[in-house]
Amino acid sequence: MDVNILLFPDFETLDAFGPAEVLGSIEQYKLRYISVSGGTITSRQGIRVLTESIEDADSYGILLIPGGRGTRSLVNDIKFIEKLSEMIIKSKYCLSVCTGSALLAKTGLLNNRKATSNKKAFEWVKSINTDVLWIEKARWVADQKYYTSSGVSAGIDMALGFVAERFGMNEAQKIAEQIEYIWNSDPNNDPFAV
Repeated sequence: MDVNILLFPDFETLDAFGPAEVLGSIEQYKLRYISVSGGTITSRQGIRVLTESIEDADSYGILLIPGGRGTRSLVNDIKFIEKLSEMIIKSKYCLSVCTGSALLAKTGLLNNRKATSNKKAFEWVKSINTDVLWIEKARWVADQKYYTSSGVSAGIDMALGFVAERFGMNEAQKIAEQIEYIWNSDPNNDPFAV
């Protein structure tokens, strides 16, 4: 199954590459880095990534939407939101990290579903769509095929939780050990919630 990591200018590096480290450890998953028109995309921290066009992606796998400063302008980009909606509808699972949930919420596909986001940007994210059932105290939230996580490093916790649900707790713990990561395996344990 493809894991489509959707990149855009000014994405947050760890939002994308934290979960990529975890999901890339699963033999059955193939990581693909995509963007609206392909080419080189630069993260907020200056990391340059060569991406494939969204048109060339196999949309039926897993879609990962990172957050970052770039989400602030993208929520108002109607063409981007339309393309994103199409991919989300086709995807088997949709995972978002940090303010990536604002983009997901803008599509309307999170309406009446539970979700969370970065606590430092929580008020802004909530303002994007008040029909989402925003959970203020959560490291990550799963609602059917949608997984949303809190800020930046929470994406790693969410990705490990996703792996645990698909492949078992032992597999998730094995990956956490391999990457020497102290996994917060409780989605409700959110030390950064106000």
